[in-house]
Amino acid sequence: MSDAIIVVALAAANTALVTVTREDPAMAAVWHDHTAGYAAGVMLSLVLFARRFLPFTVLMVLTLGGLAGDFAGIMVWGAASLGIAAAAYSVGRYLPLVRSLAGLSAAVAVNIATTALSPATAAPGGGEAGGEPWWINQAFYLGWILGSWWVGRLVRMRAFHMMELAARAERLERARDAHTRAVLAEERTRIARELHDVVAHHVSVMTVQATAGRRVIERSPDRARQTLVEIEETGRQAMAEMRRIVDVLREPEAGGENDNGEVAGRDPQPSLSGLDELIRQIRETGTPVELVAEGVPVKLPPGLELTLYRVVQESLTNVLKHAGRDAPTTVSVRYGPRAVEVAVTDEGGAGGEGAPPHSDEPGHGLVGMRERVALYGGEIDAGPRSGGGFEVRTRIPLARRG
Repeated sequence: MSDAIIVVALAAANTALVTVTREDPAMAAVWHDHTAGYAAGVMLSLVLFARRFLPFTVLMVLTLGGLAGDFAGIMVWGAASLGIAAAAYSVGRYLPLVRSLAGLSAAVAVNIATTALSPATAAPGGGEAGGEPWWINQAFYLGWILGSWWVGRLVRMRAFHMMELAARAERLERARDAHTRAVLAEERTRIARELHDVVAHHVSVMTVQATAGRRVIERSPDRARQTLVEIEETGRQAMAEMRRIVDVLREPEAGGENDNGEVAGRDPQPSLSGLDELIRQIRETGTPVELVAEGVPVKLPPGLELTLYRVVQESLTNVLKHAGRDAPTTVSVRYGPRAVEVAVTDEGGAGGEGAPPHSDEPGHGLVGMRERVALYGGEIDAGPRSGGGFEVRTRIPLARRG
């Protein structure tokens, strides 16, 4: 569309200039074929449609076309002079630097030769039938060409800069996605390892219960029957945890190492009963933390308690990192008939000494917490509070008991 506008503008400019030459006797003496001037101006303007693909060729055609028009007595400079500027711009915009410089040098040389050889230069007055010295016209056209070429180079560099910024943004987006996938894979492996320990605990309990039931089945059938019920319940919990392991474990583990590269031990996994000890440790850092429990506590599956404990642990760690040790914090655990809710709320502070600098990469904390909570069909909402500070609120539905 822009090329069509340029072509129409050049044809109109040449038509207007040919009309002027008809009324000026000095100019009419050089460019006397006015009818051909109208047609030649239109034809020369149409060459601009090829400026994006053959910019140097277009520049030469316009320059030499202007010279040929002078020898033929046809005024075409209304299209050629403005067209030369558009063509010089295209040479700088669409050609590589070496070819662009070579094209510019050739255009300057041809333009100087054109001005020297043109019959209009030898016209009365020493200029193009206008009375100006020939070197004024020469300087005008050279400045016209050089300025247009330089504008084209600036636009080209700007376009390449924008392309590089877009490519860099795409690379950063891919890097963030890869980082998130790596974090999820790492967290899933860690969750699966912990759930494996929970299942191992269930199986151990079932083995002990089966042994006890076998020993008392003859002298105490009621006690043996109760033991079987307990084995059934423990087995159901173990199967539920096994299904969760299958959900999170995508690839087999290379070994039984923990996050520090050490062999995983058999220590019992933490649960909600360990929140008191966790909060005590946080208080020893100087952070005022309060534990609030609401509702009637119910027995939860060990894997669910482990998940809630890890959410509180990670949230308190983030308080130390980002809010600082002077941030008053409240940990609330609410037991409801259909769900259990855990919230960690801080009132903000001066900022932790170990707070990490701003980064485009997502952190492990929230990603890991969301992954854990999603395993139990729960949801987590984390964000700044309107009155200051930060809150992490988790809600996990409780399975209905038959």
